[in-house]
Amino acid sequence: MAASELYTKFARVWIPDPEEVWKSAELLKDYKPGDKVLLLQLEDGKDLEYRLDPKTKELPHLRNPDILVGENDLTALSYLHEPAVLHNLRVRFIDSKLIYTYCGIVLVAINPYEQLPIYGEDIINAYSGQNMGDMDPHIFAVAEEAYKQMARDERNQSIIVSGESGAGKTVSAKYAMRYFATVSGSASEANVEEKVLASNPIMESIGNAKTTRNDNSSRFGKYIEIGFDKRYRIIGANMRTYLLEKSRVVFQAEEERNYHIFYQLCASADLSEFKVLRLGDANNFHYTNQGGSPVIEGVDDAKEMAHTRQACTLLGISESHQMGIFRILAGILHLGNVVFMSRDSDSCTIPPKHEPLSIFCDLMGVDFEELCHWLCHRKLATATETYIKPISKLQATNARDALAKHIYAKLFNWIVDHVNQALHSAVKQHSFIGVLDIYGFETFEINSFEQFCINYANEKLQQQFNMHVFKLEQEEYMKEQIPWTLIDFYDNQPCINLIESKLGILDLLDEECKMPKGTDDTWAQKLYNTHLNKCALFEKPRLSNKAFIIQHFADKVEYQCEGFLEKNKDTVFEEQIKVLKSSKFKMLPELFQDDEKVISPTSATSSGRTPLTRTLSKPTKGRPGQTAKEHKKTVGHQFRNSLHLLMETLNATTPHYVRCIKPNDFKFPFTFDEKRAVQQLRACGVLETIRISAAGFPSRWTYQEFFSRYRVLMKQKDVLSDRKQTCKNVLEKLIVDKDKYQFGKTKIFFRAGQVAYLEKLRADKLRAACIRIQKTIRGWLLRKKYLRMRKAAITVQRYVRGHQARCYAKFLRRTKAATIIQKYWRMYVARRRYKITRTATIVLQSYLRGYLARNRYHKILREHKAVIIQKWVRGWLARTYYKRSIHAIIYLQCCFRRMMAKRELKKLKIEARSVERYKKLHIGMENKIMQLQRKVDEQNKDYKCLMEKLTNLEGIYNSETEKLRSDLERLQLSEEEAKIATGRVLSLQEEIAKLRKDLEQTQSEKKSIEEHADRYKQETEQLVSNLKEENTLLKQEKEALNHRIVEQAKEMTETMEKKLVEETKQLELDLNDERLRYQNLLNEFSRLEERYDDLKEEMTLMVNVPKPGHKRTDSTHSSNESEYTFSSEIAETEDIPSRTEEPSEKKVPLDMSLFLKLQKRVTELEQEKQVMQDELDRKEEQVLRSKAKEEERPQIRGAELEYESLKRQELESENKKLKNELNELRKALSEKSAPEVTAPGAPAYRVLMEQLTSVSEELDVRKEEVLILRSQLVSQKEAIQPKNTMTDSTILLEDVQKMKDKGEIAQAYIGLKETNRPSAMDCHELNEDGELLLVYEGLKQANRLLESQLQSQKRSHENEAEALRGEIQSLKEENNRQQQLLAQNLQLPPEARIEASLQHEITRLTNENLDLMEQLEKQDKTVRKLKKQLKVFAKKIGELEVGQMENISPGQIIDEPIRPVNIPRKEKDFQGMLEYKKEDEQKLVKNLILELKPRGVAVNLIPGLPAYILFMCVRHADYLNDDQKVRSLLTSTINSIKKVLKKRGDDFETVSFWLSNTCRFLHCLKQYSGEEGFMKHNTSRQNEHCLTNFDLAEYRQVLSDLAIQIYQQLVRVLENILQPMIVSGMLEHETIQGVSGVKPTGLRKRTSSIADEGTYTLDSILRQLNSFHSVMCQHGMDPELIKQVVKQMFYIVGAVTLNNLLLRKDMCSWSKGMQIRYNVSQLEEWLRDKNLMNSGAKETLEPLIQAAQLLQVKKKTDDDAEAICSMCNALTTAQIVKVLNLYTPVNEFEERVSVSFIRTIQMRLRDRKDSPQLLMDAKHIFPVTFPFNPSSLALETIQIPASLGLGFISRV
Repeated sequence: MAASELYTKFARVWIPDPEEVWKSAELLKDYKPGDKVLLLQLEDGKDLEYRLDPKTKELPHLRNPDILVGENDLTALSYLHEPAVLHNLRVRFIDSKLIYTYCGIVLVAINPYEQLPIYGEDIINAYSGQNMGDMDPHIFAVAEEAYKQMARDERNQSIIVSGESGAGKTVSAKYAMRYFATVSGSASEANVEEKVLASNPIMESIGNAKTTRNDNSSRFGKYIEIGFDKRYRIIGANMRTYLLEKSRVVFQAEEERNYHIFYQLCASADLSEFKVLRLGDANNFHYTNQGGSPVIEGVDDAKEMAHTRQACTLLGISESHQMGIFRILAGILHLGNVVFMSRDSDSCTIPPKHEPLSIFCDLMGVDFEELCHWLCHRKLATATETYIKPISKLQATNARDALAKHIYAKLFNWIVDHVNQALHSAVKQHSFIGVLDIYGFETFEINSFEQFCINYANEKLQQQFNMHVFKLEQEEYMKEQIPWTLIDFYDNQPCINLIESKLGILDLLDEECKMPKGTDDTWAQKLYNTHLNKCALFEKPRLSNKAFIIQHFADKVEYQCEGFLEKNKDTVFEEQIKVLKSSKFKMLPELFQDDEKVISPTSATSSGRTPLTRTLSKPTKGRPGQTAKEHKKTVGHQFRNSLHLLMETLNATTPHYVRCIKPNDFKFPFTFDEKRAVQQLRACGVLETIRISAAGFPSRWTYQEFFSRYRVLMKQKDVLSDRKQTCKNVLEKLIVDKDKYQFGKTKIFFRAGQVAYLEKLRADKLRAACIRIQKTIRGWLLRKKYLRMRKAAITVQRYVRGHQARCYAKFLRRTKAATIIQKYWRMYVARRRYKITRTATIVLQSYLRGYLARNRYHKILREHKAVIIQKWVRGWLARTYYKRSIHAIIYLQCCFRRMMAKRELKKLKIEARSVERYKKLHIGMENKIMQLQRKVDEQNKDYKCLMEKLTNLEGIYNSETEKLRSDLERLQLSEEEAKIATGRVLSLQEEIAKLRKDLEQTQSEKKSIEEHADRYKQETEQLVSNLKEENTLLKQEKEALNHRIVEQAKEMTETMEKKLVEETKQLELDLNDERLRYQNLLNEFSRLEERYDDLKEEMTLMVNVPKPGHKRTDSTHSSNESEYTFSSEIAETEDIPSRTEEPSEKKVPLDMSLFLKLQKRVTELEQEKQVMQDELDRKEEQVLRSKAKEEERPQIRGAELEYESLKRQELESENKKLKNELNELRKALSEKSAPEVTAPGAPAYRVLMEQLTSVSEELDVRKEEVLILRSQLVSQKEAIQPKNTMTDSTILLEDVQKMKDKGEIAQAYIGLKETNRPSAMDCHELNEDGELLLVYEGLKQANRLLESQLQSQKRSHENEAEALRGEIQSLKEENNRQQQLLAQNLQLPPEARIEASLQHEITRLTNENLDLMEQLEKQDKTVRKLKKQLKVFAKKIGELEVGQMENISPGQIIDEPIRPVNIPRKEKDFQGMLEYKKEDEQKLVKNLILELKPRGVAVNLIPGLPAYILFMCVRHADYLNDDQKVRSLLTSTINSIKKVLKKRGDDFETVSFWLSNTCRFLHCLKQYSGEEGFMKHNTSRQNEHCLTNFDLAEYRQVLSDLAIQIYQQLVRVLENILQPMIVSGMLEHETIQGVSGVKPTGLRKRTSSIADEGTYTLDSILRQLNSFHSVMCQHGMDPELIKQVVKQMFYIVGAVTLNNLLLRKDMCSWSKGMQIRYNVSQLEEWLRDKNLMNSGAKETLEPLIQAAQLLQVKKKTDDDAEAICSMCNALTTAQIVKVLNLYTPVNEFEERVSVSFIRTIQMRLRDRKDSPQLLMDAKHIFPVTFPFNPSSLALETIQIPASLGLGFISRV
């Protein structure tokens, strides 16, 4: 486009200025081609005529629109030139207090000279994992980009930090390394990241010094490679150093210092270990007092020395080596104080016994005389002979300084080598990130060899930087497939060739050093002869023949030739070195061991890294007189080789650039010197980057962003569905020159200035639209005003006319009212007169009418009475007549009926005498007899059935009677106990008699006391009378005081209430802090547990190195290896040393810190061992004493033997009972007459044989128990009563005799077992009958069928045998347990033994009772089934009987027997317990915890079912009083939950499910603990279910801790799921479309705010919150706990959103504030829908709400400042100021916040006491509480679904 389109009136431009470098001005007139002068107006209001250059006719640089000022990336500016870059940096640095800015791929860092709170761990966490363009510029963003590219591209990275001295290079490199150490962590326990950071204080102390520009200037370059393993964790590091400034050791300029370590030593000279160094104040030494500034303000050298020593210890430098280093450094200081005295002009000497030199010799361990001689002489060698020559005082002083520099350089290299050894890792390095902290371009008044080398290195780095920028630009264009034209950029290869090529400056310098009489002057002449007038970059100063000028990429630099040769040679006398090598101090010769070695820089390995370290760390190797002089490398040669290797390393990595800028030379905070900044920007290549970018297409827009920004420039018809085509069509209309833009695949590329032109068009369009809107609104306002005035006039008229009408109406109303009043008065008078007359008339009428009515009434009454009398008389007469008539009629009827009956009787007598009548009667009787006979038969059958039932009932009755007999026996026993109790009662009565006697005595004493009391009472009455008088006086005083007390009490109560409120608040805060601290400790404990497990696995992997080849491992094995228990932590920690001590072929180098930890642990274990040994000795002594006491008490042992004999007799009686039962069974089998019943295959026979086998097995077990008991009794008798052997033998003979009887019983059982074999019995019986052969032939064909049946029976038999074996095994285990209990009982005293035996018997009986209850339940089930079947059959029979009884008469039905009614039995109540076997515990845990899927349980079953099941199992173990079972179950449960959470800890459903169940389990333990506080809400039935034997309070605490850990894990899972959604959904996504616009972005493309398909929106966050809430509700989580989780979720959302807002300048705008407030309102609506407004979640969003309000409020006046201060009470001062600094207008119509307004805010908030921390702690977890929530669910109603696979447990 033409210049006339841009240089119009009001356009702003930049013009050069000698003071401010660039000034801003505004055009007062449009520019037209051909104009030679521009009319401008400066910002201060002055007018200026700016003349254009007549030759170039270049117009001044245009200024960017205000909307682009302050951008994060300089390449986002539309106009890319020097003034725009300088102004943008100044605005960000001064106004916004932002020190970091992107310039393409370069991070520009300006030193603020002030500590800023932007490097904390919270900032590191905020930048971790973020894209580089998504956050504001920061050194952490560059470090994160390098770390991410290393992991993503599998390519090594480099961060190149450069800048002037004092620009902040060292700090930037330090923060980059801190970021890597924090983000990646270390791969081992050796804390490599701490060692990497610990190397900084060491290197700063020996390599940094104070200069006039910087208090901590690095006087050497270093390249640190931080190594990472395959998991990208730090494993080690390596450091290379470059060009140490050795001259600083012996000389410092004014206001400068030597290296920090010397001043640290002097400040610590008073320490006892440093007394031998004989140091003092730094002003006493020549090498530390030349600068005259030994102290740095704000730095304590003594403390820094402690930090340095601590870092040395951490890096493994031993105390002896540290003291050796300090001895050498102290020796250098004393060497500097050595004074030479001149003998003549060519010789000198040292005073005898010179103290500084003697101290140096003592410290270094060298001979005084020898060193004194060689400091004043030198050896010269010729071709034939060698002779010694004295040297002058000046030469001796220079030799002394050269020796000091050489010693320091060697010590520096030795320390670097040891630091590298400490940072070296034995693990193979997978990748690395290099951090290059190197000096920037330097130019001083006097520039020497050091500046020449520094600028040479910067030329190489600048060339690499230019090539990299050029390459990135080319890759971008190729990627977008746009035409690539070669960009002309500055190539500094000619300057590099001038320095390093053949016959270059370095080559000529090395050649001159080899010349015997070479000097700086001759070298200068060679330079002039070789390069002057031949190379355009080389010049000669006009006024000097000892200097030369080189045109570097940054500036021209003049170098003084003086000292070049000497510094390049680095000469040290060989004889002095030999003296030092002969030192008795072992460390000193180590420094010079490699002097004889010549290391070639070409001997590098393929990586080119390791040999470089050695070469670069030894830059001083020159010794004159060396036999192989030609092989000695000069300093320049070494530096050139090391620089080449460095460039090879950098070219093999992906570089990242950080350019540090020094804003002023006076170290003033936030002060910007434009001249110095421009110099550094030119020197560091930032402007070159801008120039390269501006030469191509610097502005890049995606199609969507372009469409969103410039939609206002399009018409509706131009908008197509294809955004790309729409943008193309619009651009072709807007920009005619097609060379000004290019269309790529995803972006549009613009030339410089085109975006500003588009912004101008957009602003014009918006301005025109704004004018139209204003016009319309103003017209609308005027019309509204006119209509309002017209309406007001009409209203006034209406009111006036209404007033007149109302006055006339009032007159008419008054006239009419008067008429009406007259009318009504006249009417009133007439009516009154009429009423009086009418009243009198009515009274007269009433009296007259009353009289007439009364007369009429009396007449009617008399007539009525007469009628009643007549009625009664007539009725009596009628009734008498009727009675007489009836009596006569009845008499006539009786006479007639008697006559007729006599006649009928005669006829019947005649018929009875006839025969036919008898025949008819006989026929009917036969039929009746037949029917009766049939009925008798049926009744006989029923009788037989009833008899059978009766026999069955008799059997049942017999069994019940037996039970009743057993109950009777028990009652008899209880009767005996009652008798015993009566005996006790008698004894108690005796005691009562005694007590009565005592009572009589006490009564007598009481009488005497009462007499004494009477006397005392009389005395007291007198005292009382006296006291009453005093009391009256005191009452009066009391009343007076009460008034005062009441008043004071009111005051006190008010003050106390206030204090109480404050104290309660403080206590609540302290409680929350303590709870948070405790939960953080739990979190740390769980983290250490996980760390411990990981280390254990690594140890096992390191010890058990697998052989080559694939080895398959079982998954269960691997999972079991990772399992850990909290109860065995100590044992596991003690097992670690034994595991690590296993021999391994490759031993890892010893880590000092780890060694110290292990040594400490060993000492602790030894102490514990000693304590345990002492305890064991005490126990042994106690055992010996108890044995001695037992020998003294044989009677007690006798009682024990009697008890054991009683037990044996009980067992023998049980055996006799079993023998009798066996005989009865045999008789029953033999007496059965039916052969089919006694046949071997019959069911009854099988049942009997199974019972027989079980009884025999039980008998064997009992027999074994008797044997064991007798053996134990014998051993006890032998131990206690060795003398009574004869009696014991007789007892044993009796026992053997009894055992013979038992043997007979056993033989009988064996015989019956043999009969249980069907096949053998069948053969035997067939052989006896002689029918075997006959049956064999007959059954030959049926064998095949029988074989199959036999196989099936065999399988069933095997199954039964297996079951029996299991029962035998369980019985054996029970037997072993009984034996153990018996052994324990025998060791107890008699009373305890009886109690233990009773306890054991109780547990045994309870177990048997439970088994019987189970059997009874099963029988009840079968009975219920049979009853149901019986009811069905009875119903059918009843229906049949009804059909048969229809023809039966009622008399027959009465005689039938009545059928008995079935009475249903009441089902058994469950006790809410679950029983399982000990061996099924792992199966229970596996099915209920390890393999349980939460989703199926949550949907199909009741919430918290696993917790209820586990508690019911615990209840059963408590019911059995089995503490081992309780402990084992709880331990397994806790460990299994931990294992599940470790395995599936990132699954929200799993963590939520087990948090809910853990809390429910905890609540159950509280609810049923039996404590009154937890039983308030229980029912009576629930109170019956409380635990009875064990107090599980400790386990409740363990479960509470576990619940806290699960809650914290749940929060971490929530955070991991929500973290990617928050920034995109809350900040970037446009919930309200069209409110926020898109600004131009630079090379660092930021995440677009337009929602793509893959981006998260606010709806995504709400859906995720709904998902979390529904899952927690399904799992039955406590409502209070859900509230706490929701509060934590909202805190995370608010904290992450606010932190990103504070770190993103592009998000701080008015429109974004509206978006945030809308998003927050949606979150609040979600809380209302879920009834969670009282959860405290809304309060956690308060900082975010206030930040959004801060973006939207006015920010101009003092009132606005006051409103902001009162509104933003949840934000800190730093956050408020940060938001105001970051506030950026998105449109031109918005205004920036002025600096004065921000200062006003700071002044108003200076008294506020809040945290200086900028970001909120997004990792903060609120302390969780678990309020007690009892369950109303009854345990006995819980059903266990079959899907859980818990069939092996049973309800009790």
